[in-house]
Amino acid sequence: MRALAARLRAGTMSLYEYVESKEDVLDLALDEVIGEIEPAGPGPWREALVRQLIQNRDVMRRHPWVPALTATRPLLCPNALARPGLFYAVLAAAGLSGPLLVAAVGTLTSYVNGYVAAENTWWATIRTPGADAEIRARVARHLDEHAADLSRLAQVDEGDFDTQFLLGLGLVLDGIATRLRPEA
Repeated sequence: MRALAARLRAGTMSLYEYVESKEDVLDLALDEVIGEIEPAGPGPWREALVRQLIQNRDVMRRHPWVPALTATRPLLCPNALARPGLFYAVLAAAGLSGPLLVAAVGTLTSYVNGYVAAENTWWATIRTPGADAEIRARVARHLDEHAADLSRLAQVDEGDFDTQFLLGLGLVLDGIATRLRPEA
């Protein structure tokens, strides 16, 4: 709270006229960031979810603290309550309900949060595309020398996070699709 007060050029105690705790500040900051995510708009369920989840990923890449915060607190502010409602509405219209609907939304949220948390950690550690390519080349050489069978299966030299995100998301959505009504 002292750092925030200094940044705002205010007294630490004066902040408590507006919020009760640091937790309130974190909730407000998180809600503001979630508000950057625009509703994906109409369309087939899968396309709407992909558009929405790509935006979620983009926001979490711009604000690397978001995945950890969304995983550790109830999201009860206005923007935080509205965005998941979009997932629920799209999947409910596609034919999911009850525990399957809740599980599908949780799975999609966990996939994106987990992917971005790992991606953000990678880039915070590795820092440059050149360093990324060098590490991937070393791993590929090691696998070629010590685990040839795995080397033929795993393409560890491929560092395209965007493509990998969409491939993984496709797998998750394929699983959800098996639970929908046939006409969805």
